[in-house]
Amino acid sequence: MAGVGPPPKDPARLSRASNRKKRQDSQKVIQINPTDQPALPTFYVTETDEEGNQKKRRFVWPAATKRWWEMWAQSPLARDFTDNDWSELLDTALVHARHWSGDTKAAAELRIRAAKFGATPEDRARLKIVFAQADEAETRRRSSTAGADRRGPYEGLKAVD
Repeated sequence: MAGVGPPPKDPARLSRASNRKKRQDSQKVIQINPTDQPALPTFYVTETDEEGNQKKRRFVWPAATKRWWEMWAQSPLARDFTDNDWSELLDTALVHARHWSGDTKAAAELRIRAAKFGATPEDRARLKIVFAQADEAETRRRSSTAGADRRGPYEGLKAVD
């Protein structure tokens, strides 16, 4: 199964030599111009019938692909997408359409392409993307008065493995 390999190690757990190398690597910072998501395009495909005649027909996007495209429009990740990002995601939409039209061979390509955009929690971890809501939820959980957080006769005790 093709993929991108294991997720990177936590920099705090790397050896000093590796850490030094990581610090020496520089990043290029550029200004971006985010753009709005384009509509799924209308286009025609050529098909050959049993007699060998070629016909053009309008491509129909599967309902699943339309929902998937709308999901990307609502994603907080899409706020920073440029024309180039949308172009790549549109190519991925074609792979998504092939997959949902019954071409099971498209599944691997779809998984790899969607991972580049941070489609799953694992993909976002690999890309070092963190949603701010997760931090807020963790803070709320720690300050809750439910269950083990309640003060009482067990105050100061900690659960151990």
